[in-house]
Amino acid sequence: MTSHEHPSSNIEFSGTVEQELKNENSKTSLEVDKESLSNTQEFISRIKAVYELGKPKVVYLIMFTAVVGMILALSGSITLKNWIQIIWATLGIGLVSASGAAINHIIDHKVDEKMARTQGRPLPTGRVGILFAIFVAMIWLIAGEAILLWQTNTLTALLTLISMVGYAFVYTIFLKRTTPMNIVWGGAAGAMPPLLGWVAMTGHVSIEAIVLFLIIFLWTPPHFWPLAIYRVEEYRKTPYPMLPVTHGIPYTKNRIVFYTVLMFLITLLPSFIGMSGLAYFLSALGLNILFAFYVYRLYFNQDTKADIKLFAYSIIYLMLIFASLLGDHFIKHQPKLPNILPISQSVATSDIQSPFILLKNSDK
Repeated sequence: MTSHEHPSSNIEFSGTVEQELKNENSKTSLEVDKESLSNTQEFISRIKAVYELGKPKVVYLIMFTAVVGMILALSGSITLKNWIQIIWATLGIGLVSASGAAINHIIDHKVDEKMARTQGRPLPTGRVGILFAIFVAMIWLIAGEAILLWQTNTLTALLTLISMVGYAFVYTIFLKRTTPMNIVWGGAAGAMPPLLGWVAMTGHVSIEAIVLFLIIFLWTPPHFWPLAIYRVEEYRKTPYPMLPVTHGIPYTKNRIVFYTVLMFLITLLPSFIGMSGLAYFLSALGLNILFAFYVYRLYFNQDTKADIKLFAYSIIYLMLIFASLLGDHFIKHQPKLPNILPISQSVATSDIQSPFILLKNSDK
């Protein structure tokens, strides 16, 4: 040590270096934490995007109506075996439906970029890529079909596949872009779930299953056209010939009234063919009266937001119609209305074949 050095200066220098090293380590640790957090957020965002790719709200409604179809097809107490089959069939139908929704996203992603309602979807925002979306859609489709073949029957798997192809390709590629009645004919694919549920339990298509199908088929136009009216200016910028764009809003309102009347008639039909009793009839009647109220307000321009209010109520309406069918099924010893068709309900547990079976599964 020279005469100019002091022990305290070495201690101070050493302390400074130590502090700087601590700061560097702290910064490095902070950067690692930030990178880890960023990776976690990116992973969560990717999972959320995949979830949205399947249009979960729509698929949940599909699964609910399918479950109602399954339970209505059963007579007496539902056994554990029935519940297991219902769970597997619902999962299979849900996965195939999600696959169709993902394919719809893939085909429509360019148009989705132009509409405020769809700009936030996974593909327009770039949260998932096209190839990854195709991969997810194929996995869902294969898994869903495999489950249906394993746990239900060939007819259910075939009809579910036809329904998915009808929506994802026939509707999305052809009908949606070529005819203003796209919602009507495209609605056939969306109306299949309760019929699929019925077939999953019984192995055949009968008049009861067709009635369940027609309820959703006739509900679709007065459900979607109010939204098309509400979004009419956005649809003018797309290649889709939506009815309010091609024929005008007054004409569309007339079509809404027409299909609403048909929907009212078909929703009351279950009480007259032995499918349900007085409880369902009264519930459906009340729901129809409220639906008519919303249609009236839209038709006569009594509310500037009548279109979107009718759209919103129509979703609740369909859920309550099927919930009423389900609730009625479990009510014993209630009054029945006159049966206008000479049929007894075709049930999965019955060996008696309904004379109104339209299509039967050939599995042995």
